[in-house]
Amino acid sequence: MSSDDAITRLAKLDTCAVSDALDRLGLKGAVLGIRPLWPCPRIVGRAVTVKIKPAGLDKAKQHLCTPAIAAATPADVIVVDNGGRTDVAAWGGLLSLAAQTKKLRGVIVDGAARDVDESRELQFPVYARAAVQVTARGRIMQQSYNEEIAFAGVQVHPGDLVIADGSGVVFVPHAKEQEVIAQAEALAQRETQMADAIRGGRSVVEVMESLGYESMLATGKTS
Repeated sequence: MSSDDAITRLAKLDTCAVSDALDRLGLKGAVLGIRPLWPCPRIVGRAVTVKIKPAGLDKAKQHLCTPAIAAATPADVIVVDNGGRTDVAAWGGLLSLAAQTKKLRGVIVDGAARDVDESRELQFPVYARAAVQVTARGRIMQQSYNEEIAFAGVQVHPGDLVIADGSGVVFVPHAKEQEVIAQAEALAQRETQMADAIRGGRSVVEVMESLGYESMLATGKTS
């Protein structure tokens, strides 16, 4: 599966179907507590990772996230690991402007972001744990970018797929993306059949039982 094909197929799904597919395959990828900071559209793309650390005696030579933005392509999402901190912003308005100018797909922060109004005006999607007004300057700095990170307990590598929407954020390992997407498509199709049956007047109890909702995630099932 080509990169563009994987992104196109994933964009037709939602995080719930992808999370269910990961469960079915025994994989970890769904993270908790990350939400859109304005009514963002769904975003899907490849992860460009950033690792943040507390500022110390060493002074930052570059502002955090700027090398990642410079290296990213329009197929990419910036994924920032700040260890869940919500007392300081690991993303702000100038970064949103730079990323939007490069036509990046969005940013996802395990931590807080600021300048949310600016990001909304730019129509640049920002997903994070919280909004905060406190600057990163003198408090945190970039440790690395485009290296493996641990995002809210999930191992994320550069190039992994990520999908984010109103229900949450899910990462898909690059090596397993074809299998995960195929499973998610099958699960989404089954739920569409159930929804059509309910709209057609069938009892939800009957639909859930006859179409096997509770057993949909059992391992070894192919449809």
